[in-house]
Formats: sequence, C-alpha cells, structure tokens
Amino acid sequence: MLSEIPGLMDQIRARFAHVDACPFEGRRVFFENAGGALTLNSVVETSAKFAAIPDNQGRDNAASHALVSIIDKAKEDTKTFFGTTTGQVFVGESGTELLFRLVRSAATLGQAGQILGSTVEHPATRSACMRWSEVTGMDYVQVAHDPELGIVTPQGYADHVTPQTRVATILHTSPVTGMGNDVAGCAAAIRAVAPACFIIVDGIQHASHGGIAIDTYDIDGYVISPYKVFSRHGYGVAWVSDRLAAVPHENLVGGPSGAWEFGTRDTGSYATMSDVVDYFDWLGGETSDETESRARIEAAGRAIHEHEKSLTDAMLFGTGNQKGLAEIDGVTIIGGPENPAREGLVSVAVDSVPATEVVAHLRNQGIRTHVRKPDHYSGNILEPLGLEGCTRVSLCHYNTHAEVAAFLAAFAELANRR
Repeated sequence: MLSEIPGLMDQIRARFAHVDACPFEGRRVFFENAGGALTLNSVVETSAKFAAIPDNQGRDNAASHALVSIIDKAKEDTKTFFGTTTGQVFVGESGTELLFRLVRSAATLGQAGQILGSTVEHPATRSACMRWSEVTGMDYVQVAHDPELGIVTPQGYADHVTPQTRVATILHTSPVTGMGNDVAGCAAAIRAVAPACFIIVDGIQHASHGGIAIDTYDIDGYVISPYKVFSRHGYGVAWVSDRLAAVPHENLVGGPSGAWEFGTRDTGSYATMSDVVDYFDWLGGETSDETESRARIEAAGRAIHEHEKSLTDAMLFGTGNQKGLAEIDGVTIIGGPENPAREGLVSVAVDSVPATEVVAHLRNQGIRTHVRKPDHYSGNILEPLGLEGCTRVSLCHYNTHAEVAAFLAAFAELANRR
C-alpha cells in the first residue's frame, strides 16, 4: 500500500496542486475527484510554457519541428499508458465530444441494424447512440444494468447482441456508482455474435484509477478526459483502432485521408498527457522493481487500486474507533458495501436528509463532496433505486486515511444530529 512506503505519500501529494487547500475556500479535504481530479504541478508548468509559444506545427523552422516532435512523443506515451501499440491517438474538444464523434463515425456507414449500449452509461454515450440511431434508422437497445450492484455484465450484452449489431458502447467505470465493468468480457460477448461490430468504450471515470489495457479488450475506440486523470480542462483524448480509423469520417477536402484532427492542435494538450504518463511511470518505479515503462505503469495501477481500496474500506467499515458508513443506521450505500467492482468512490443516501444538506454540512466541515440528482446525468442510476439524490464521495490515490477519518467524524456529527 502506498502509505506503507516511508515518505511516499508526502512525495505523491507534493506533486499535485492544491492538494489540501482550495484557493478560494482555504484548507479542505478533496473528495470530489470524480468531478475532476487534482492537477499535477508539472501539468501547470507545461501548460504555461506552451501557452507562450506562438509557433504552429507544419512550418519549416526549429520551433515548429520541435512542436511536432513533442506531439509525436505524446501520442506514443499515451499509447503506452493505454496499453497498445496499434491504432491512432488524437485530441479533441472534450471526452464527451470525442465519444460523439466515434459513435457517429461508426454508425453512419449506411448499414441497417442495431446500436447496443447499456442503462448504466453516462449520457455522453447514451445521447450519442440515441441521436445516431434516429438519424440512421437503426434500433438502439440498452442492456439493463443491475441497480443493486451498479454494474452491467457480459451476460447482459450476450442476451441482447445480434448478428446485426453494428455499434456497441461500454462504460468502463461509472462516475455515479463507482463500479467498474468487465470491458474485456462484455466485448467478447459482443464479438461472439457480431464480430464486425465497432465497440467504443467510455474510459473517462476509470482512467485515474490506473489499469487500462486496450490490447486485451478487442475494442475499436477508447476515450478519456484528461482533467479527470491529473491534467487540465479543455481537451479530450481518444484512441481508435486501425479499423475504425479507416472508416469514412469528417475531414478536410484534399487533406490526409486518415486524419482525425481538425485545425491546429494545442501542443500543450499533448505535452501535458506526457506529464501524466511520466507520473504513472514514476509512481510505478517507486512501488516496484520494474524498469520498462509499460510495466511500471501497470505496477502503478495495481498500487493505486490497492491504496484506494484501503481508503474506501475504511470509509465503509470504519477506522480506529470510528464507525464506517455501512455501520450507520439510515445510510444507503449505492452498489452495496461489499462490492469488488468499486473503484475509489462511495455514493451514499441518508434517510430523511437531502443530499444537498449532507454536502453542505460536509463542506462546512472542510470536506469537499458532490450532490448527484436524478437528472440526465444520474437519473438512470438513482431512479431504479427510488432515490431523490445521493452524496458522491470520490477519492484518488493521493488521498489519505487521515482524510477519511476527518470525513467519518464530520459524517458522524450529521448522523448524530439527525
């Protein structure tokens, strides 16, 4: 566990901006990582550096050549992080925008059939599938997720896929339940019946928790939002398989046929992805004896998962003499307390106390969390459970057991007052 390596947690936390204090509110515990993780200090420095450079790519000068090299390196770094050596990596406006583009490109090939997704998904994929099924005349089918566990299963996909399934979407991890889905298993269930289907994965919530291995999934698209994995707002990153990269898609007339980017890209976006990958590489070197970059990134993912599980276990089952959330009467834990699919997130509802009041109470005690309501973002999760809202407590590996203890103390005060 990260906290068991002497001095490592201090080194980790020192690499992030605003780790224990908000520039507007002062000292606080940051448990709102699913809304956007903390930013690496190196990302802040890199963003400022490249914002000042006036040159663009594609010119015959030293600065332009350097920018192209930085972008090329970042694309390879990102492939290493994703666990693949094939396909293309490119940036776009946001993760949501890129998911729409990938779904649109796969859906508009002129084939009749079915688009397949699930009810657990974020509206980024659900909305894209609904839109392009209407435009193309294809049926949109949603596999029902298990509302008690907060996951969708490979068997669920197997029950609904047909030989005419042309496009399928999978959510890697839910930003509401915090549960990870078996991407490889779901993809295998789809491929067994519809081998030519284009499979696109929303990895936005999963990315900060480590453990992306595209070459083991047999998919065609994977999308992340870097601001949720220690970079900054303003761009998304997509990977597409060679097969999906080759389909007809929006492009400039007369431009390179395989290009997926429009206009001059921000070199700083790419460069900050290299900062993120470098961080995972460094962390893997601190937690293992691995010497090769991909192996260190995998080691970092394992260490992150282990540490975050220890944090959520403490939150759910207590630490020291403090009761955990699972031991407090009137508290509903979405997905249940004993759920091996959990990834660094606990969403709770408190009987007779609106989630807005829970979040406000915790904020007043210096604990930053977030309300999830039965709206277009979270209604698919909350409505089947009959919940009017929940409090999302989302952690990352730079959070500590002392911060969990502070959260439990603040929560106990609310429970006792209730």
